[in-house]
Amino acid sequence: MIRIAAATRVAALPLLLLAGTSALARPFTSQDLVTMDRLSDPRPSPDGSRIAVTIRSTDLGRNKGVQHVALLDGHDGSKEPVVLDPKSGSSDPRWSRDGRFLFVLSGRGGTAQVWRLPVAGGPATQVTHLPLDVQAFAVAPDDGHLVVSLAVFPDAEAPSDTRQRLDARHADKASGTLYDRLFVRHWDEWADGTRQHLFSIALDGNGRTTGALVPLMAGLDGDTPSKPFGDDADFTISPDGKTVLFSVRLAGREEPWSTNFDIFRTAIDGTGKPENLTATNKAWDAEPVVSPDGSRLAWRAMKRPGFEADRFGVMVLDLGNGSAREIDPDWDRSAQSLLWSRDGRTLFVTAEEMGQQKLFALPADGGTPRALTESGHVTSAGLAGNDVVYLRDALDSPAEVWRMPATGGTPTELSHVGMKQLAGVEFGKAEQFSFTGWNNDTVHGYLVKPAGFDPGRKYPVAFLIHGGPQGSFGNDWSYRWNPQFYAGLGFAAVMIDFHGSTGYGQAFTDAISGHWGDRPLEDLQKGWAAALAKYPFLDGNRACALGASYGGFMVNWIAGNWSQPWRCLVTHDGVFDDRMMGYSTEELWFSEWEHGGPGHTPWADPAAYERFNPANHVAAWNKPQLIIHGGRDYRIPLEQGLGAFDALQRRGIESRFLFFPDENHWVLKPANSLLWHKTVADWIEAHTKP
Repeated sequence: MIRIAAATRVAALPLLLLAGTSALARPFTSQDLVTMDRLSDPRPSPDGSRIAVTIRSTDLGRNKGVQHVALLDGHDGSKEPVVLDPKSGSSDPRWSRDGRFLFVLSGRGGTAQVWRLPVAGGPATQVTHLPLDVQAFAVAPDDGHLVVSLAVFPDAEAPSDTRQRLDARHADKASGTLYDRLFVRHWDEWADGTRQHLFSIALDGNGRTTGALVPLMAGLDGDTPSKPFGDDADFTISPDGKTVLFSVRLAGREEPWSTNFDIFRTAIDGTGKPENLTATNKAWDAEPVVSPDGSRLAWRAMKRPGFEADRFGVMVLDLGNGSAREIDPDWDRSAQSLLWSRDGRTLFVTAEEMGQQKLFALPADGGTPRALTESGHVTSAGLAGNDVVYLRDALDSPAEVWRMPATGGTPTELSHVGMKQLAGVEFGKAEQFSFTGWNNDTVHGYLVKPAGFDPGRKYPVAFLIHGGPQGSFGNDWSYRWNPQFYAGLGFAAVMIDFHGSTGYGQAFTDAISGHWGDRPLEDLQKGWAAALAKYPFLDGNRACALGASYGGFMVNWIAGNWSQPWRCLVTHDGVFDDRMMGYSTEELWFSEWEHGGPGHTPWADPAAYERFNPANHVAAWNKPQLIIHGGRDYRIPLEQGLGAFDALQRRGIESRFLFFPDENHWVLKPANSLLWHKTVADWIEAHTKP
């Protein structure tokens, strides 16, 4: 509904030294989680000697994150990152062809524009001077053009016209907005009539823009990058710098119930009209990547229209003769990202597998994928010479940069940004377990032991239920629902990847659709029993169940259908009235699919929406419950949380309601995150006392 291999790790040394003096170790806290630096978007230099990254720090005084671009040594992980232009914020580093400069996105001038930073040091120079914020950008391989995404009115002749219309709207004393189609609002924003469109502009030899801004999506009613989670992976520039390829969902009246993204091709100079390369597929085509020689195009494609959690297969198109085929039809995993090898013979693919997200090598002509990594959660792969650079995080580590030979082998850790700040913190040890769940299938889960674990003690339990519902509580790091926070409080955390979870095959994922309240509940019940039997230190009489989004639905559902084991419950942005959810959520394709498929609306099939409706079981609610909701959550609107709280209060059940007027489906602001964690900690600690 919404989703250690051998190496030198500098920050691991203090933990090893503390192993014999555990009194000096301290537990992981929400303050650690909120304030630690976060590393993202690694971009190897053309010669592979350096890695540009974005480091996000937290400014508690200003209650916001601050981003800076930094350089890592491409081979020596013992060297500290070098921050470029530290007095001004910047992100999204992209290398110039000669490796002497980085193009970055920065708001230092009041609007988000593209700037150029000299890698050797020196002042930044502004590249774009546009009247609108640059949403995303790409630099052509020959440095001859820049492609930018701007939020414009599709019928505006130029971005300056959009600026004038927005300014006039802001100055108008009347606040009303008239809509004649959906989306009226999406994720956390009300629609203002603009679309994120791509434009190109030529660059001279000094990285300055020259000539006019050229529209590349004229006449297309859609967004690139897609909203709300798209980024520059939604578009790319061919190796010769002449062609732009992009994915977009054409809007029209059906946008809120369509998952039909298509990939278009257009000339970077704006000549000709965009050509739809995937018109025959009415499902999702995503994130085009062109082979190094420019002869082939690869992308990820779903097959079932109206389904956002279908398996992404890997497609390859011969750009010369127009023939296309899926190269991994027998691989029961869903590709999350694609990267061509230098020689064009291999596609590096990230995909979830059994509680991990691994990097695989997939032959570009078809064949069996080969896992290059084993444990952890791998993202953001890029090429550095003959090596692959990627981010890896895990239940015991935030994202850090790693490098390994493209053929596989021993990886080297190149950064220690987050872990160095956590030196002296004792994490809870995590382990995966399995049991027999619904349909006699093998179901997996994770247990994270409390910090300072003593096998002779009994510990209270935080039973965490993931959202999605097509998601996973796997071996990864989270800045919101992180089990190490509960381990730091002295709780054991138990997480079950019930039917519907991703990474266990598409049939396993599909099993939840139309079955929100029975099959996953059976897995959760059997998983809870299996955990209690396997881990005698779990105190089954002192446990709370917590979940967000679908996990929040499930907490509301078990409140009336399986409340017996729990001392307390926590529901964050959860569905309370499933029928009203079908009328009020924004991405209608999701609600329809989960209740029978396209066209299964609340009025066409009301029984499907009442079958697992938590609101119908309020009479059985009897456990203390904390409700949390964001005022800008348009995926699961505020009234869902208020409805649950009203029911609890009217029935006289101990309950509290934590409301964040400025948060969406997630809690992102640092001060709000700290309050969230304190409120949740106070609630579960108070209700699990011996």
